[in-house]
Amino acid sequence: MKKFMTIMMAMMFAFSIYAKDIQELVVTTNPPMSCQNCENKIKGNLRFEKGVKKIETNLKDQRVTIEYDAEKTTPQQIENAFQKIGYKVEVIDENTNSPASSETAVKTCCGGCCKGKAADK
Repeated sequence: MKKFMTIMMAMMFAFSIYAKDIQELVVTTNPPMSCQNCENKIKGNLRFEKGVKKIETNLKDQRVTIEYDAEKTTPQQIENAFQKIGYKVEVIDENTNSPASSETAVKTCCGGCCKGKAADK
């Protein structure tokens, strides 16, 4: 029994050494996301960034939540990935909670993704 417990403790120690440092980054985009195509553009391009594990977009709250491995990428590299596809980002502090309104987003499409259809709504 002692041998079994020793092996289990050694395995737990080994797994803790290799545990990944998963971080979460919440941002809002400029120009604001205005349609499903904007969301798809962000998800489709950021998923290829090294270390990005999960991307969730929320059109209503104008938020993009990214889970990433901090050992493989940084918030600055993620920001650069947004810039490559034509977006500037601003990190949202969970305490201040100040997203853009969805009405503003519909009026100001990022240009080209929905070919002006969002502005007609």
